[in-house]
Amino acid sequence: MNNVIISQHIEKELQAAIQRISPDRLFVLTDSTTLTACWPVISTFPCLGAVCGGLSAASVPVVPAPPASDSSPLEPASASSPLKPASDSSPLEPASASSPLKPASASSPLEPVSASSPLEPASASSPLEPASASSSQALVRGGFPAAKMITIPPTDEAKTLDSLSAVWTALSEGGATRHSLLINLGGGMVTDLGGFAASTFKRGIAYINLPTTLLAMVDASVGGKTGINFRGLKNEIGVFNAADTVILDTHFLRTLDMQNLRSGYAEMVKHGLISNTQHLAELLTFDLDRLDYARLQQLVGESVAVKQRIVEEDPHEHGIRKALNLGHTAGHAFESLAMAEGRTVLHGYAVAWGLVCELYLSATRCGFPVQLLRQVTQFVRETYGQFLFDCKQYDRLYELMTHDKKNTAGHINFTLLADVGDIRINQTASRDDVFEMLDFYREGN
Repeated sequence: MNNVIISQHIEKELQAAIQRISPDRLFVLTDSTTLTACWPVISTFPCLGAVCGGLSAASVPVVPAPPASDSSPLEPASASSPLKPASDSSPLEPASASSPLKPASASSPLEPVSASSPLEPASASSPLEPASASSSQALVRGGFPAAKMITIPPTDEAKTLDSLSAVWTALSEGGATRHSLLINLGGGMVTDLGGFAASTFKRGIAYINLPTTLLAMVDASVGGKTGINFRGLKNEIGVFNAADTVILDTHFLRTLDMQNLRSGYAEMVKHGLISNTQHLAELLTFDLDRLDYARLQQLVGESVAVKQRIVEEDPHEHGIRKALNLGHTAGHAFESLAMAEGRTVLHGYAVAWGLVCELYLSATRCGFPVQLLRQVTQFVRETYGQFLFDCKQYDRLYELMTHDKKNTAGHINFTLLADVGDIRINQTASRDDVFEMLDFYREGN
């Protein structure tokens, strides 16, 4: 199980985690957006060797980000739209003048290098100088090896076998051994892919997760699930292998745009549904438009505690851990369909829509209170909008659900609820049941 820390002093906590592992080489995996928005927060920590003796992080570009174009699957999102923002790089967008979030400037300490060049010199304004990825790592202040950067494109489109192979290559060319350490700095895509890369390189090296998005903090980085998408299916290939340490610092959330924050919040609502009515009520009434970050950190801690209790009881998802998949059977189908159609949606939005579907099944199959179904449905509609599809796509959605990893013997298995916290795993549903559920989602809510 992860050693999960709700951060009070991230530099000291990260230093202690690295000291405990005592790696011979140190690598930091991030994406090109997080490199700009979040890396500067930790880049000067002595435990990363960023400013000592002229030795610094080497940015190894891995997979080029797809160019923005009129035909890009990333479309601009209105305030009510669940689509990922269509910025040049990321789901993290600069804040408006009225926002407490600060946009990344053009002179950010580290900029992603072009895919055509293996290593380019840092800009004149950068305090970090490149080091060859194949050179041996020197020890710097405190006996820490200087970190080497591995940078991949942002968003779930980069969660692929090609990206994974490129990370393996960067580790190999950087001289990583079985005694090396990979730090994953970023959202769920980075922690999922980075955890899988670390778990499989040389049959497993240590890794630490530093999640920078709400989704990664309350879900992806905790619990030991790692993996990549494959053949259009979410998280189709991966392993269970927990990070040595996960450090949750909600200060990173100030870099998030509202869509990404709401995406992570959907997983927190799911945790409320599988825990107790008081926690659920707090989540459904928390003001997402006027954020109280101190209260949000408390809610994050409570949400992570829900997941930890379940994972400790069932680390490899043989039983009760399937409770954490509430909303995901339908949600992953929505997400995969959207990806196939070039209208990619954020994971948490898909989970929120999936919650509506699966709470409907819960009401019809397990007696889940109708009033609660209506309350959650209203919250989802107001916060996440609606995923648009028609009855001609029912067969495709059903087919996508047949690939869900919880299924057995050709039956689609859902996680349903008889009430808040009253969990019913391995609940099957027929094609007609699924089509009725989709009817409710489109027309009845």
